[in-house]
Amino acid sequence: MFDVLICGGEVLDGSGAPARRADVAIAGDRIAALGDLAAAAAHTVMRADGRLVCPGFIDVHSHSDTFLLLEPSAPSKIFQGVTTEIVGNCGASTAPRTGAYKLPSDWCDQRYPGAWSSVAEYRTLLAQVRPAVNVVLLIGHNAIRAGVIGYAARPAQPAEIRAMATLFERALDEGGAGLSTGLIYTPGRYAAPEEIRALAAVAARRGKIYTSHMRSEGDRLLEALDETLALARTTGVRVEISHLKTAGRRHWHKVDAALDKIRAARAAGLAVAADRYPYTASCTDLDVILPDWAAGDGREAVLARLRDPATRQRLRDDLQARRTADDWQEIMVGALTRPDLAHFRGRWLCDIAVELGLEPVDAALHLLDVDELKPSAIFFGMSEENLWKIFAEPWVMAGSDASIRAPTGPLSADFPHPRAYGTFPRLLRAALDGQTVPLPEMIRKMTSLPADHFRLPGRGRLAPGAFADVVVFDPQTVRDRATYAEPHQFAAGISAVLVNGRPALLDGQFTGDRAGRFIA
Repeated sequence: MFDVLICGGEVLDGSGAPARRADVAIAGDRIAALGDLAAAAAHTVMRADGRLVCPGFIDVHSHSDTFLLLEPSAPSKIFQGVTTEIVGNCGASTAPRTGAYKLPSDWCDQRYPGAWSSVAEYRTLLAQVRPAVNVVLLIGHNAIRAGVIGYAARPAQPAEIRAMATLFERALDEGGAGLSTGLIYTPGRYAAPEEIRALAAVAARRGKIYTSHMRSEGDRLLEALDETLALARTTGVRVEISHLKTAGRRHWHKVDAALDKIRAARAAGLAVAADRYPYTASCTDLDVILPDWAAGDGREAVLARLRDPATRQRLRDDLQARRTADDWQEIMVGALTRPDLAHFRGRWLCDIAVELGLEPVDAALHLLDVDELKPSAIFFGMSEENLWKIFAEPWVMAGSDASIRAPTGPLSADFPHPRAYGTFPRLLRAALDGQTVPLPEMIRKMTSLPADHFRLPGRGRLAPGAFADVVVFDPQTVRDRATYAEPHQFAAGISAVLVNGRPALLDGQFTGDRAGRFIA
């Protein structure tokens, strides 16, 4: 007697093989059998006629760290078929919280069900709220660096690097899966290559992974790639290049050179891969536009620079020299925390500037000033052709670059990028419609490829003995519904999601069953 039997569907097992007619039997938290199981009995029988059955999707680039403590049902991800989230990306992780490290502004403004500082304490709190998804935690370099030397705009000294390595080792001992960097963010932007290399060497020695939001995805994309690949070469660490892109129209032509560099590195034996989301706009804090000289030493120091007339003029001149008129036209304002600014959410910066009677650069500085560095922004300017060219590479996997959201409750108040709700169904739809790689290959990019690269044993495949993370979806109706104008909309077409053998979603409705685990 099986616990669950999924009958009548076409199975895409995650290997990249074509779909085949098969039933899926589950016993406890594992796949027990696949094949013709018409004569089998089960406590729960699910019909999947006319639908596809595949492994649960692995979101390799998520920022749900603390939000899972607020909305453990992970609604925006479960409705996409995501069963595992790899969090702690871009240098920002929920732990360790030591020294001067401050959580990112969208995290620190929330009220949580408990306190934590270490990875172990975060794991305990996460277990108490019982997340619906499995969680893999990367350790953010920004957390480690700020914990040791704060937000100082300077290179680390050798003794400080040793202290960072000790802090990183402790976080790995408590369950961290690897190191992530966000080298456009403060304080990571001030780290010299040797600092990153020392920490990546620790990860390599422990068999862990290194993921990087590189120093540049536009002007110095190729140089940033060289730095990342050199690190892989000298340390032997597995590398994941976060959200691989060519940002800015004037950099679109670099895509072939970038891909050639990664192909050559892989041919030479380096364990290098990448992830990407299926949109031509990114989303991050608006203050990433600030140059290095203006972004260091902590929030109060940055605000003091913004509010000093002479320094503000210097900053304005610097930004104008760095950005073209087209660059300003490609910025949409996202989340804002002050109620009197809410009407600017989801609007183009240039239109806001007109309303305020300002130039776009001044409007950006005004929002950063009055909302105290908390605004987010959506940056357009990527190439659709390059997007699908990148996804065609067999080593590129899917990552939303988004935290969980919900249409109601504490995570409904901001203005996210639509990728928070739509990444995986959007990719399924593109594959089904012939816009990108065939569907079996796209499923592989969402399942076994990330499971192998991030070393998640038993995940990413439908096979006897594998963990029973399973998605059932309708190929006719699956699609993303979130838009830039109305982002808080669940995807359509995902009918069932099982995590470790238990249904989080049945018949398109939440069950309330949350069976996710922390994967160490």
